[in-house]
Amino acid sequence: MELYDWLVIGLFCLALIGIVIWVVSKKNNDSADYFLGGRDATWIAIGASIFASNIGSEHLIGLAGAGASSGMAMAHWEIQGWMILILGWVFVPFYTRSMVYTMPEFLERRYNKESRTILSVISLISYVLTKVAVTVCSSRCSALRNCGASTSSGSQPSDWCLSLLSIPFSAV
Repeated sequence: MELYDWLVIGLFCLALIGIVIWVVSKKNNDSADYFLGGRDATWIAIGASIFASNIGSEHLIGLAGAGASSGMAMAHWEIQGWMILILGWVFVPFYTRSMVYTMPEFLERRYNKESRTILSVISLISYVLTKVAVTVCSSRCSALRNCGASTSSGSQPSDWCLSLLSIPFSAV
């Protein structure tokens, strides 16, 4: 990568840090503000947030690679998104009346604390084993390709360093 590429990346990171500091300084520190954006978010911000939280490096690298190798676009994973809109239209008023912000919180109110803990643990484990693992691996492959290395040449010590360095960037 050239000097200008690194400058653009650095400016982007500085702008992102500045936006985060500005937003955090304006927010309250309660659960309603965290999960609901203080109830003052517009529909476009909510939609962009849902879209951005769903799209990751596994989409950009994995689905594009699968489409390139098979010759078929892999958009069918995202075509069924209308079902989530219908479910939200049906269930959001119910959750709003119940004054809950998360599914584990609803289970605790409906059943007991153990059901909340079980759902939280299963969700965290499945998220780490599916989404985070794929995101870290695809970030590593992308970093290796951008640095000019081969991703199929076996494991090198520099590969492990890139993998470890990609974890914080994938988590952010």
